[in-house]
Amino acid sequence: MTGFPLSAEDRALVSNAVTAAEAGTDGEIVTIVTRRSDEYRDTGLIWAAMAMLLVVALAAVLPGTIDAKIALVTGGWGEVPSMAARFVTLLVIEAVVFGLALLLFRNGRLRIALTPPTVRARRVRGRAIRYFKVGAEKRTAARVGVLLYLSLDERLAEIVADAAIHAKVPPERWGDAMAALVDEVRDGRPAQGMAAAVRAIGAIVAEHFPKTEHDRNELPDRLIEL
Repeated sequence: MTGFPLSAEDRALVSNAVTAAEAGTDGEIVTIVTRRSDEYRDTGLIWAAMAMLLVVALAAVLPGTIDAKIALVTGGWGEVPSMAARFVTLLVIEAVVFGLALLLFRNGRLRIALTPPTVRARRVRGRAIRYFKVGAEKRTAARVGVLLYLSLDERLAEIVADAAIHAKVPPERWGDAMAALVDEVRDGRPAQGMAAAVRAIGAIVAEHFPKTEHDRNELPDRLIEL
């Protein structure tokens, strides 16, 4: 995939697409791209906790394994381990497994890969809506702002529209724009995908909000990288 932040050529490609798309409509298109929408640190904690619980489950099914671990330390000499010794050994093993799992899940891509798709989609959507509320919602006189948001590591995108557009354009109408974006992102060309999606968004918005002589550019055309 193209590196992030994107190149100057990539930024220009998306910005020029926004300018061209807005030439036929009063609508304002804002584009945002980010490396990822969430760090999913809770995913690492959950999997680490599950690994720790697996140790307990194995100890319950194979109780002799704890005595075997104690024997590795004592060399097999001494009395049968007490319950206290067994519990302490089990706690030490759990702590080691938990720590190793946390180290493993320092890898952000692994955390994303092991996060359920519905959770990823919900967090990307939530982040897109937050950015829309800050950067586009009610920022135009006619309430005609649209946000195109791309989260690279999740390979997910969202289109969030202002009140006037949302009232006239059903969510399924954005399907072609999303398909054009996702196809290019999968091939490692996120900027080309965003430009294609912007063109599709511009065509849809122009159907309901064609360019008028009083229109002015109210939101930035440049690609925003977060």
